[in-house]
Amino acid sequence: MSMPPPDQPGSNPYQNPQPSGPPGPPPGQIPGQPPAGGFGAPVPPQHNPYAQAPSPYGSPQPAYYGPPQQPGALPAGGSGGGVGKAVLWAVVGAVVASMAWGGGVLLLGKDSGKADLRGYSSKKNLCDTADLSAFKTEYPKPDADPTSYTSDRPTLVQMFCSESLDKDTSDTTSYSYAYVSIEADLHRKSDPTEEFGDHWKSFEDHGSGSTNQYKVTAVDGFGDEAYLVTQDTVSTGSDGEESGSRESVLAVRDGWMTFTLSWNGYASTLDKGTDKVATLDQATAWVKTAAKATMAKLK
Repeated sequence: MSMPPPDQPGSNPYQNPQPSGPPGPPPGQIPGQPPAGGFGAPVPPQHNPYAQAPSPYGSPQPAYYGPPQQPGALPAGGSGGGVGKAVLWAVVGAVVASMAWGGGVLLLGKDSGKADLRGYSSKKNLCDTADLSAFKTEYPKPDADPTSYTSDRPTLVQMFCSESLDKDTSDTTSYSYAYVSIEADLHRKSDPTEEFGDHWKSFEDHGSGSTNQYKVTAVDGFGDEAYLVTQDTVSTGSDGEESGSRESVLAVRDGWMTFTLSWNGYASTLDKGTDKVATLDQATAWVKTAAKATMAKLK
């Protein structure tokens, strides 16, 4: 797998998705995605693996917990990824952080009494709890050092996990084919119901055209309400090589628990001439399967 040059599109789960265009910064988060607290905004695809794009959520982006409107490193205390992928992880972490919707805005919501947590509980290490087996056929190489953290506070529990996804188990290059980010938040004092839908639907307002527009679709079969946020900026050049990125983010609210799982795939990290970025249909199938399996393990 070849390492993408700094001027090519590159990857972040929990920052709000950033509109990305062809060769430019990319909802990774992951997060893609998706963003990465509880409502986590989809991980915006970052086109430059060395530089992070502006927050996909734009200026109106609500800050939950963590650095408001400021993409960057994950909160202190999380275990870091390998040194080789530190730069790209900062981007992925930023995307996921945006996606981490549950953190701040939700706390501004109405206190409705006893929290309706539906049996979900705090986990010390979300990466250990998560079931990402849906991705293994396409990406058999495990992440030897995933990024994970849990913040368990009286009013809010935030759990986060980011892992790289690779195809070649013998490859030792710094950048990965794709990234997956997860965030699960338990809102103990404020009901996230009223703002959850609008938060995710608002991604339709981001992007300046068909090449970097987000698509938001309501999804059945997940909790009380769920939304799929996708973005596709991949294009094929005259040489037949792909550039750009794809992102698929599933956001779920089940009672007062909010959950986000995002996948981000980047053409700039592929082996030229041999690999193609997974399609959104493929990635979305993996995301839905992994989300359902992981949510079940959070109870």
